[in-house]
Amino acid sequence: MKQTTIAMDGATGDAARLVQGDTSSRAGVREAVVLQFHQAAANQERRLQPLTDDLVLLESGLDSLCFAIVVAELEDSLGLDPFSDADEVFFPVTFGDFVALYEAAAAKAAR
Repeated sequence: MKQTTIAMDGATGDAARLVQGDTSSRAGVREAVVLQFHQAAANQERRLQPLTDDLVLLESGLDSLCFAIVVAELEDSLGLDPFSDADEVFFPVTFGDFVALYEAAAAKAAR
């Protein structure tokens, strides 16, 4: 697996800082998810489609290994695993669904 370094300026730098512990806002969770999607795509040499809320995950350019990496990295960085913590099994269809799942898990963990 090829490791890629991503510049830590602008929005990417903000997302990296959020991944390091600030998950207090919905925007923070979204930025952390975006960062992990970009890192997984870069590390696996995949072409990522623009991340819009209506982007169907199967059309994102990521494969199942990339999604597993994203979920594992988000668990490490955010301390959240909404797939194992959920009372009901829900598999997101769109990027917006995926972000909402993590936002809901962050809100639940903050209570």
